[in-house]
Amino acid sequence: MPNDLFMWIIVLWSIFLAGTVGIGGFFMFRKFLKRMPKQDGKSILDWQEHYINETRHLWSEDQKEFLNELVEPVPELFRDIAKGTIAGKIGELALKENVDSMTDDIIIKGYISATPKRDHKFLVKKLKEKNIDIKQYESYFQKN
Repeated sequence: MPNDLFMWIIVLWSIFLAGTVGIGGFFMFRKFLKRMPKQDGKSILDWQEHYINETRHLWSEDQKEFLNELVEPVPELFRDIAKGTIAGKIGELALKENVDSMTDDIIIKGYISATPKRDHKFLVKKLKEKNIDIKQYESYFQKN
């Protein structure tokens, strides 16, 4: 009887261990793929860093605070990564539109472009709280 209990504990522990290693490996592999250089010689993360560095001077404290409010629903463990990804997309849009300073409009467009559809519910709620009309962003919601 005690041997059977010990055997089940070992089996369950092995399943748990294999599961956690598999999950960790999945996330590490995704990070590895983002670091792989594309045909232009830069990886996704290199481009993200480039866009952030090129537009760093355009951000005011109010815009930084607005971005922080938008990424609040992301679990704290992943918030910095999400904020970097979103800021990179916002920077890319700002450079494409050749703006002189960051605006809430560009931040919202970049947030929509950088996040999956399931995350847009919180954005719509936050924009309504701030009395920002979402009709002007309908086309961006449709693209994503």
